[in-house]
Amino acid sequence: MEILQSCFHKTSPKPDNLSIYTAYFPFDQPSIMTRALHCIQPKLIVLLESELWPGLLGRCQEEKIKVLVVNGRMTEKSLSKYILWPTLWKSLRPEKILAMSEEDCHRFSTLFGEESVELMHNIKFDRLEPSNNQKESDNPLYSVIQPDAQFVVLGSVRKEEETEITHILNDITSRNSDMIIGLFPRHMHRLNFWKKHLSEKIIRWKLRSEVTAPVQGGCVILWDTMGELTAAYTLANAAFVGGSLAPVGGQNFLEPLTCGLRPVIGPHWSNFYWIGKEIIEQKLVLQVNSWQDVSQFLLGSSTDNSEREETRKDIMEYVHSRQGGTSKACNTIRSYLSA
Repeated sequence: MEILQSCFHKTSPKPDNLSIYTAYFPFDQPSIMTRALHCIQPKLIVLLESELWPGLLGRCQEEKIKVLVVNGRMTEKSLSKYILWPTLWKSLRPEKILAMSEEDCHRFSTLFGEESVELMHNIKFDRLEPSNNQKESDNPLYSVIQPDAQFVVLGSVRKEEETEITHILNDITSRNSDMIIGLFPRHMHRLNFWKKHLSEKIIRWKLRSEVTAPVQGGCVILWDTMGELTAAYTLANAAFVGGSLAPVGGQNFLEPLTCGLRPVIGPHWSNFYWIGKEIIEQKLVLQVNSWQDVSQFLLGSSTDNSEREETRKDIMEYVHSRQGGTSKACNTIRSYLSA
């Protein structure tokens, strides 16, 4: 949808005969795909990231319908499975693949051949804008976290790293009785585990939904409400972004950066390699190897307003140099539609 909105902007209005709707993708059986293509009669099919369906690609070859992959990504694990049938996939090669990183270009080229693969910047870079400090009336957490509070965030914590997170909670609460910790599980079904676990570990905690007054130091706020992680990053002195202390690929660490906060992450962030390893080299994100390092960082960090503004400036310079992927995708789509 974002690509469609960008393709048809003020200087290129949406054609009157363009219809946009959503539907479930058909089961990838060749006969079903044939019926679907005859029903829809597409001039061009655009696949996002890694949606490679052999039934669809095969029928598109027979019907001479061009297929374009944009924002393409492929992990080494996926490539190792695809490459078991190299002749099959080469026969199903899309017309063009725009891959989001050099590594992805290499993997797609290994599978389909170099002639159909080009590099583009990830379209997610085009969506990023700095999150300025919210006014008190706008931030729902100003009534929960006092301006002078020592507040750190453990964001998007995954099940696979809960043991390490428990160590961090124990370490911080034992060494700094004034610190408030915001604990954000990545998946809400883990709340029951954390309620029981925190009580068993004798760690003082409250559910976010039950907080009606400013929280005192030495407490873990267990977040059971949606949509407040950005607001928490805005108020935090420091932040850890989860999914990175266990090999599950990491979670989005750009969000705290746009709030002016340089986060700490663990060694596992393969899902976000498209951002570029330079983000670590430029110290916009601190990568560490253990829960002890994460805890030490959170205990020792404090971010003032001047540092936040500098961080916002640095991350937006980093992002701006990597924008333009959406334009490249839209221009490629237009060129095929007008051919």
